[in-house]
Amino acid sequence: MGRVERFFEGIKGKRITFIGLGVSHCKLVTIFAEKGALVEVCDRQPRTQLGDADTLEAQGITLHLGEDYLKHLNGDVILRTPGMRFHTPELTAARERGQVVTSELELFLDLCPCKVIGITGSDGKSTTATVVSEMLRAAGRTVHLGGNIGRALLPIVEEIHPADIAVVELSSFQLISMRRSPDIAVITNIAPNHLDMHRDMTEYVDAKRNVYRHQNAFGKTVVNMDNAITASFLQEVICRKAGFSRRTQPGCGAFLKEDGWIYMADYSGVTRLFPALDIRIPGVHNIENYLAAISAVWGLAEPEAMHQVAKDFAGVEHRIEFVRNINGARWYNDSIASSPTRTIAGLDAFDQRVILIAGGYDKQIPYLPLGPKIVEKVKTLIVMGDTAEKIAATVVSMGQYNPRTLPILRAKDMAEAVQLAAQVAAEGDIVTLSPASASFDFYRNFEARGRHFKELVNAL
Repeated sequence: MGRVERFFEGIKGKRITFIGLGVSHCKLVTIFAEKGALVEVCDRQPRTQLGDADTLEAQGITLHLGEDYLKHLNGDVILRTPGMRFHTPELTAARERGQVVTSELELFLDLCPCKVIGITGSDGKSTTATVVSEMLRAAGRTVHLGGNIGRALLPIVEEIHPADIAVVELSSFQLISMRRSPDIAVITNIAPNHLDMHRDMTEYVDAKRNVYRHQNAFGKTVVNMDNAITASFLQEVICRKAGFSRRTQPGCGAFLKEDGWIYMADYSGVTRLFPALDIRIPGVHNIENYLAAISAVWGLAEPEAMHQVAKDFAGVEHRIEFVRNINGARWYNDSIASSPTRTIAGLDAFDQRVILIAGGYDKQIPYLPLGPKIVEKVKTLIVMGDTAEKIAATVVSMGQYNPRTLPILRAKDMAEAVQLAAQVAAEGDIVTLSPASASFDFYRNFEARGRHFKELVNAL
């Protein structure tokens, strides 16, 4: 009997409590019930908003719904939703009572029978994870892409074979309690983010460290050498090390040279790969994402497969995604940009000043670094949401700010923001939604925000 079979055999008759019925758990609760576990679901949503309530109860699953949902953490094992703070008092109390508190992704890393490549960072996780998976598929490998990118992998763990490769995007929320690291760990960069969910920046950075802390000698850690925080991690890494850089040549890793070509260095020498201009998706930050991906898959995919993906891959939805051309103005959806650093990268992807729609839920991260970039790269700023005045105030405080060359418009919601942008956009302009904020003031997630933006633009 294999490890996966032993696990599912072991949960028969055990009480398993799932907190939240989101992407990570919606399929898993049914699977655990079918395996003989006594499943309970605790969710803040009322019954009227939980469309599957009757179906779940018909499967023998007990529901605890509404504001008091955390008063029912009765399971032998508790699986927390990734978006819940690790130090929530109810979870801390459960651990002190001797209950097991884990997560879907932690269990997957424990049980996965194949090599795992884990990708984390403040920005670029999804694109890098997708590029890694595309390169491996182009090389003929069977790949399972999931994690924070929106697909739970534990429900398919019984279908995964040892020769496959799992590519997992990992958020700080998922990593904070990790006790096992992926075989290959990639850290794209680190900047202030999610400080509404972490005690402080130290906790946020420490959570990221778990992506490599538990590797063995045969593992590999890939870090961004141009980011001071991630570069400092290499001194702690005890397995194989690789760095990627747009500025210097690492001892091992992918890098960009002054001739505009991408190279890969390792113990056997330096290999010239392809021109950075062949990367189809725009932006210097996407060159960095490719350098990270190449460093991760080196030895698992041929250079020809990497080059083909660079030429063919059109990008991930909500990441500087072209929406449509309206009267000569191009509209882009960069809803993934939920932090200032991500919006800065999005603005740098264009070689002209743009009309920027920004603002949203406040994650309590500083906006000061965004101010100079908006003054440099934005011709009209449209702000909305909880952070609207924070962003506007940051821009106005810049010494170079001129209200005649950079008007700031306020919108009450996305619909008004799109209408204002349409009014000021002229032929040759670029309009981009790049919020520098999370979505939770108006939307369930950044995907819902991006889809609504596209619906509004396509209806113009």
